[in-house]
Parts: sequence; C-alpha cells; structure tokens
Amino acid sequence: MKRINFLLIVLSLFIYTSCEQEDYEFGDILSPSNLTISAAIQGADADNPYGDGSGYVTFTATAADAITYKFIQNGVEYMEPSGVFTTRFTNTGIYIYDIEVVASGTAGVMSNGATSVEVLYTFEPPADLVEALTTGSWRVMAEAPAHLGVGPADDMAPDGVANWWNAGPYDKADTAMYDDRMVFLSNGTMEYQTQGSIFGKAPPLEADFSGNQDLGEPNSDNEHLYYPADNFSSNWTVAEDNGYLILNFTGNGFAGFYVGGDHAYTILSRSSNEMYLKTVGSDTNGWFIKITNQE
Repeated sequence: MKRINFLLIVLSLFIYTSCEQEDYEFGDILSPSNLTISAAIQGADADNPYGDGSGYVTFTATAADAITYKFIQNGVEYMEPSGVFTTRFTNTGIYIYDIEVVASGTAGVMSNGATSVEVLYTFEPPADLVEALTTGSWRVMAEAPAHLGVGPADDMAPDGVANWWNAGPYDKADTAMYDDRMVFLSNGTMEYQTQGSIFGKAPPLEADFSGNQDLGEPNSDNEHLYYPADNFSSNWTVAEDNGYLILNFTGNGFAGFYVGGDHAYTILSRSSNEMYLKTVGSDTNGWFIKITNQE
C-alpha cells in the first residue's frame, strides 16, 4: 500500500512539473531593433515649416520585433500599441519640444529613442476677455477682501485667497495704488495712468524705473509707498499655458502693485468687470491682485 502511494505521488509531481513547464514557455525573446521616429506637424509645408499654428503633431514610431510603444512627453507616459501618438504643444510662439519613445518586445525587453520637433502655436484670446479688457479703465479693487496678496510662487489661490498674506478692504489707502488706472486699447497698447506716483517693492522699482529718486530708505516691507512716475504705455497680449490664460505686458507694464519679474499675469478668475491675477515677482514670490473696470 505504501509503495502504491509513493508511485502516485511521483506521478502527480511529474504531471504538475510538465504542466508548469508548459505554462511558462515564452519562446524566443526578441529585442526591438531599428527604432525609427518620425514627426508630422499639422499644416507644415515649404512656406510654413513649423505648422499652421494649431500646435498639433503626430509622432510615428516603428521598430522590428516591437509589441507596443510608450511615448514620454514632459515626464508623462502614453502607451500606444500602434506606435502612433498625436499631441498638442501650446507654448505661444515657436518652440523646440522633445519626445522620448520606448519600444517594448517580448518579455519586456526594450529599446529607447528620442526626437525633437520645432512647432508654432498661435493663440487667439477669447473674444469676451478682449471685450472686457477694452471696456472702461481698470483699477485695483480696493473695496474687496484679498485685493492684494502674497504666497509661494506655486500658490494658485484656489479659494481666491493667497497663502501667506492678504490685504483687507482699503488696507493700502496710504499708498499710491488706488488711484492708478489701466486703459487697454484694442491695438494692443495699455496706457498706465499713474496720477504722478505708483506703489511697489523698492528693489524692482529702483532698478526698472529711475533709481531711488532721493526717496530715502523704503519702509519696513521694502516698499516705496509713493514712487514718482509719469504715465507710460506698454503692450499687452494674452497667451495660454497649462490651461490658464496669461496676460502679458512689455516693458514696465504691471497691474496695481509693482513687483518686477516677467510681467506675466495668470488670470485665475474673471468676469466682464472683475479679474483675479497672479504674477511671480523678482523676489520669486507669487503676488495676487484683484482688479475691476467699475468705478
């Protein structure tokens, strides 16, 4: 009886081992080879080498013995078994973008490649935004809570309140800020009406305008409350970045409180008569401002 049981156990192990070997049979492991990547920019031709301004590009990857493909754009991975990947680049102007491709073969064996493409993206701002900007004159919304605020550079103030500090209504009545006016013209010019002086951080004011002007030391927050400045003009444009509309100024153009930086204001919220803006100043902080075209 013991001998029969022993034979049954041996037979069972043999059958199990045979099944196990059959389940894990992969065949030849082939590494993808001859990976090639091509890019087709929408609307590109001899007269428009960077495309039609839509920003769309279709990438096609092929490799011998590849099963699937992975495209990597700005650290984000997209699996495309067909090897065809269409994406859109939305930095306004002509920019060079990099795409990495990973071709996968059997048993996860991979081959890597990369390509670069130079693409034009043109942006037409929303008509209602242009209409709002060019209606009346704009001023800092002194009567509103959090009409001026500051936070870290990556703060997007989701609740309409900056992370570190926010001004209460009329908190800055002892500065030159509240009587300034911004007039946006349809030709792309912004006329900044200073009423003789402006308010802002001392370092960028002195660097970008006319020095200290014998004003003496700035206040304890490193600000000049009344910095002498004549009316001036700047150009304005609207761009798009990461889903946000960006209001850009040339030269010293700014909105209400001068902080220098790149003079680009992210529009966090807007209506026909109010806007909540954020810019990153020369101090690398995020500065927030609420403006209105209502007197």
